[in-house]
Amino acid sequence: MKNIKPKLVCALFAASVLATACNTIDGVGQDIQSAGKKTSETAEKVKK
Repeated sequence: MKNIKPKLVCALFAASVLATACNTIDGVGQDIQSAGKKTSETAEKVKK
């Protein structure tokens, strides 16, 4: 039983880090998408 607790703690820590990383990556993706949209809109305005 003594070996199970440290492994469980490590597994829970790893899961929480991965969950946080997914949220961060999702946010970065949204930022990049927004910047790309603004760049496209600006390019269309310049064309006209």
